Amino acid sequence: MRIGLLTDGGYPYATGESRLWCDRLVRGLAQHEFDLFALSRTAEQEARGWVQLPFQVSRVRTAPLWIADEDTLGLHAPRRLLSRLLTGGGARSYGRRERRRFTTHFTALATAVCAAGATGGERGEAGGTAGPGGYGDGGRAAAGAGDARFTAGLYGLAELACEHGGLPAALRSETAVRILEAACRAPGTGRTVQAATVPDLLAFAAELDRVLRPLSLDWYDEESLGAVDLCHATSGGAAALPGLLAKRFFGVPLLVTEHSVQLRSHYLAAAGTPLSAPVRALLANFHGRLAAEVYRQAALITPGNTHARRWQERCGAEPAKVRTVYPGMESGRFAALGENEGDGGPDTLVWVGRIEPAKDLVALLHAFAQVRRAEPDARLRIIGAAAQGPEGATYLAHCRALAAQLFPDEAADAHAVGDNPVSFEDIGGAEVPDLAQAYAAGGVVVLSSVVEGFPISLVEAMFCGRATVSTDVGAVVEVIGGTGLVVPPRNPRALADACLALLRDPERRARLGAAARARALELFTVEQNLAAFRGIYLELIARAPVRREAATVNADGGPRPFATPPEAHVLGLWPEPDEALAPGLAERTPSWAGRGVCAGARGAGDRDA
Repeated sequence: MRIGLLTDGGYPYATGESRLWCDRLVRGLAQHEFDLFALSRTAEQEARGWVQLPFQVSRVRTAPLWIADEDTLGLHAPRRLLSRLLTGGGARSYGRRERRRFTTHFTALATAVCAAGATGGERGEAGGTAGPGGYGDGGRAAAGAGDARFTAGLYGLAELACEHGGLPAALRSETAVRILEAACRAPGTGRTVQAATVPDLLAFAAELDRVLRPLSLDWYDEESLGAVDLCHATSGGAAALPGLLAKRFFGVPLLVTEHSVQLRSHYLAAAGTPLSAPVRALLANFHGRLAAEVYRQAALITPGNTHARRWQERCGAEPAKVRTVYPGMESGRFAALGENEGDGGPDTLVWVGRIEPAKDLVALLHAFAQVRRAEPDARLRIIGAAAQGPEGATYLAHCRALAAQLFPDEAADAHAVGDNPVSFEDIGGAEVPDLAQAYAAGGVVVLSSVVEGFPISLVEAMFCGRATVSTDVGAVVEVIGGTGLVVPPRNPRALADACLALLRDPERRARLGAAARARALELFTVEQNLAAFRGIYLELIARAPVRREAATVNADGGPRPFATPPEAHVLGLWPEPDEALAPGLAERTPSWAGRGVCAGARGAGDRDA
C-alpha cells in the first residue's frame, strides 16, 4: 500500500525528535511504499539537509513553516487572484466574493477560539457536574457548539485557500484583526481573552498564520495526498492538518501517532515564551480545538504510552479509537553489556541524559549529598551534554558550581591530589566511548526529572540490566512496571533513601536489573513496534479500501498487476455496513462511490472519462 507519512520538524531532515523513529518505521515496513510530506521548522534545519532515504520512499514533498513570503513557498493559488489587494496595503488578496467567504469562515473560527476559555476553568457559570474534560453539562453543550464553529471555519478557510490561495496575507490583514477583536469582546468570553490589546491580536494573528500554513500548500490533489491509501501523521498539531484535509477532500483514512502529546508540549513551551497572557490563552484555546478535531477525525490514535493516552482522552479522543504502541528502541547495542556489573563499581550512581532544568540535577546533587554522608565511598557520574542554547549552558554551569560547593575536592592523605566525588562527562571520550559504556559506569542509574514524557534513558538502562531509581513523572511508572524504585519528584530525601537502599543491597540490585532487562526486551524493542504498525496499516486499509486510477497504473503507464481487487467487479448494490459490528465504518466512503475533491483536482466524473 502507499502511505503518506506526515512529519513536522523531523524526518527526513537530519535533525528532529521523530527522525530516528520514522526512519526505523519506513525501513522496517519494506513491503509498503511511502510518500513523505514534511514541514520544516527553521532555516538551520533546512541547511543540515536530509538523512539518506531508503528505497521505500518514492517521493518527498516539503514546506517550510518559517518562511512568511507566499511566493517563496510556492503556495497553491492562481496568480491572477493573488495579485489583487485585500486592504489596499499592498498585500495579496481576494475579490469581493472571496472576502465575504474569508470573513464568514474566519469569524466562525475566531468565535470558537475566543469562547473556548469560557467553557473551561476560567468561567465557572457553565453549570452542572464537571466531567473529565473540566466541563459541566452546560459546558459540554457549549464546547460542542464551539467545536462545530471551529471545524466549519477551519475547513472553510482550507477550501478557500485551495481554490484561491492568499490565506497567509488574509490572516495578517486588518480585516482579520478586527474579526479577532470583535470575537474577544463578545459577551461570554473569558476575562483573559477580553483583556487582549491590539498588539496581542497582531501577535496571535501571526502565530495563527504560522500554524495554519499547511492549509495553503499545494499537496491537495490526486497526484499528491489524494494518491495515498493512508495518511500517517507522526504528531498532532500542524503535522496532522494535511491529514485532515486529505480525509475531507479524498476520504483517505488518518492515523495519528503521538509519542508526546502535541497539546501538552504546547502548554509546557508557552510558559517560557515572552508572549502575553491573552496571546497564550488564545493559542491554548486554538490548539485545544485543533487537537479535538484531529482526534475526532482520526481512524486510529496510537499514543506512545498510557500517560499520553490519558491526555488524548481528556482532550476528546474516543477511548475505542486509542491504542497504545510503545516506541521501539534498538536493543542490540546494549546486548554486549547484558546484566554484567560493568566497570563503574557498585558504589557509583549514574545519570545519563541531556542537561537542562527539567531534569532537576539540583535535586539530584542535594540527594547525593545525603547519600555521601551515609556512604562516604559513593560516587556520582553525570554523563551527557547541555541542551542547545544559552539556557542549557547556564544550567550546566550552575550544576557544576553547586557540585563544587557541596563536595569540595577531597584527598585520601596529605600527599594525594584532591578529587571530587561528582564528575561531569561527555559521551565519546576516553572513559565513556559510547552510550552502553555510560550505563555500565555504575551500579544504579538515576532519573531525577520533574517533567518527562517517555523516559528513553530509563529504557536504555533497562536494556543494560541496570537497577533504577526514578521520579514519578510522565510515563515512568508505566515503563518501570515494578522493576525499579520510584519516588516523588522534587524530594531529595526520598531520592537519597532509594539510592541508599539499592547501593546497600547488591542482591536486590541484581534481581531488579534482570527483571528490568526482561521487561524492556518484551515491550520496548523496534521489532514489537514494527509488528504493531504492520497490523494497524492492514487493519485500517481493510476498513476503508482506496481505489484510484493512479493506483492502477505503473510508472510506465501500463496496468499494475493486482491493482483492482475482484470485489470491485461484483455487480449489484453493496449492503450498508452494520454499525454495531463496525462502528464508524458507514462514514468512510470508498473512492469508487465518489468523493468530493478540492477545486482544481479531478472529480469522479473526470476519472471515469
